[in-house]
Amino acid sequence: MTVHRTIELIAPSGYPHDPEAVHRALQRFHAQGHRVEGAEVTKRRYQRFAGTDGERAADLNRLADPARALPDIVLAVRGGYGAARILHGLDYEGLQRRLTDQPVALVGHSDFTAIQLALLARAGVKTFGGPMITSDFGAEELSEFTMQHFWSALTRPTMTVTGNTPQAHAVNVSGMLWGGNLAVLTSLIGTPYMPPVQGGILFLEDVNEQPFRVERMIYQLHLSGILAQQQALVLGDFSGGKAYDYDNGYDLHAMIEQVRSVIGIPVVTGLQFGHVRNMLTLPVGADAHLVADAHGFKLNLSGYPTLA
Repeated sequence: MTVHRTIELIAPSGYPHDPEAVHRALQRFHAQGHRVEGAEVTKRRYQRFAGTDGERAADLNRLADPARALPDIVLAVRGGYGAARILHGLDYEGLQRRLTDQPVALVGHSDFTAIQLALLARAGVKTFGGPMITSDFGAEELSEFTMQHFWSALTRPTMTVTGNTPQAHAVNVSGMLWGGNLAVLTSLIGTPYMPPVQGGILFLEDVNEQPFRVERMIYQLHLSGILAQQQALVLGDFSGGKAYDYDNGYDLHAMIEQVRSVIGIPVVTGLQFGHVRNMLTLPVGADAHLVADAHGFKLNLSGYPTLA
């Protein structure tokens, strides 16, 4: 990389419990010649959060200030919980005016899904599901795959994501790519912060959730009518949620087969996204074309903001 970027940190959820991870991430960005702003948010504490609700909302609302120069990248420090508490305090009109069609990338995943979906629903702002400071850029061993795909996704106007997991059925659909963390997304059902996407391609991930809990949340999406409005469901990583003896063979695979049998749309598996070391960066709100068969899948993406 020869272009030096300005990266602004935001902490809309929990505070980072590992200062060393923050230090490693900042050192890596500085070594690459990037300028990091807003590092003070990593030191704020209020109960289990990275500041009060007002402070955390203000971090995002500052992006709407026309007197401030926009950074190239707005990067979430970590997930956890807390983003839902600030959704009502965001300046959606101001953020829409300031960010629409601008070469600014808002990046994060996990609890950051709430911010991403709210911005898409209320302001039409497209963001990126991708790595964060503490879990990814600050990891003891940095994933070259994660880093390279991050920069590639943010700087190229189109991308193709592939997977070699054999798929149960042939799929060839197009629509808006949207989604993120399953638990966070389902918590927004019935609120004005859930995007009313019709004909979309919904991708989901989660961590430390047992198969029956994952199924219950997917059933909530199904029974509320949201899945019936989509072209396909794409499942990312669901690690950490092991089955127990009581489950009698009901594992993640059995859960997926059950979901396939009832939701009425294709289910594609093997997306390299979630709480994993080697993670893709995906544009939330992009135009997508998904093709899948017994050899794997291909996801073509376009129509999302890229860095100047």
